[in-house]
Amino acid sequence: MGECATEVILKRFEQPDETRTFEKGRFDIVRIGNLTIGRASYEPGWKWSTHVRPLAGTELCEVEHVGMVISGRAVAAMTDGSVIELFPGALFYIPPVPHDSWVVGEEPYVSLHFHGADAYTQKVT
Repeated sequence: MGECATEVILKRFEQPDETRTFEKGRFDIVRIGNLTIGRASYEPGWKWSTHVRPLAGTELCEVEHVGMVISGRAVAAMTDGSVIELFPGALFYIPPVPHDSWVVGEEPYVSLHFHGADAYTQKVT
C-alpha cells in the first residue's frame, strides 16, 4: 500500500492571495485546495452599479454567487424587479443574470463567496 501525503493548509483573509479594491469596498481572495473563496467588505453607501461597474465593464453584475453574510445588510436587485435582502447568517444563491446590489443602512457589509469569486470585479471578455 502506498503512502498518502497529508498536508494541512491554513490561511486567513488577513493575508489574502489577492485583493481587488474599489471605491467603498474591497474583495479579498484566498485560494485553498481546489477552492477560491472571496470576502466582500463594503462600506455604507457602496453600490455595485456605481463602484464596481467600471471594473467589470458590464451594466450590472452577471456573476453567479453562492455565499454567506457575516455582518451588515445589503440587497440584490434583479432585472425582473425582485429584490432579495441579505442579512447576517443568510446563505445566498444569486443566479448569473444581471443584478445590482447595494449596502443597506450605516453598518459595513461583509460576506463570504464560495462560488463566483474568481470572476467578481473582473472584466468580461
